[in-house]
Amino acid sequence: MSAFHDLTLHGLDGKDLPLAPLKGKVVLVVNVASKCGLTPQYAGLEKLYQQYRDRGFVVLGLPCNQFAGQEPGSEAEIQSFCSLNYGVSFPMSGKLDVNGSERHPLYRLLAGEGAEFPGDITWNFEKFLLAPDGRVLHRFSPRTTPEDPALIQAIEKALG
Repeated sequence: MSAFHDLTLHGLDGKDLPLAPLKGKVVLVVNVASKCGLTPQYAGLEKLYQQYRDRGFVVLGLPCNQFAGQEPGSEAEIQSFCSLNYGVSFPMSGKLDVNGSERHPLYRLLAGEGAEFPGDITWNFEKFLLAPDGRVLHRFSPRTTPEDPALIQAIEKALG
């Protein structure tokens, strides 16, 4: 198993969110926020999840409040917001740090020293596409929308 699949996150619902069940799936990891100009990307992320999940694709949403305080709510408020406004059904973690000294181990793996695509996360909705074995295949900027042809092409290629 990869280091990615060894991790267990704190789920938005308060339960453990182990990543081991994602082994063998293509995963799009996205740091998200509810009060950001890019928040409407939730709709496109849910659409991608619905479109490709039967082929082994998962979106993993990771709320983060490190960019201009744009994810201020509690976990219950975030869950309610995502469900009511965007019908989000993909797995989501509780809030975590993507940069700095408290950077979550997942983000140390994705963007830390020695990573395939190292460097601080620049803003909400930065995306990492992972292969079924947990390797990082691509890193996409926050402005890359879920509808972007380059992202869709990368997902389809990873799914085979």
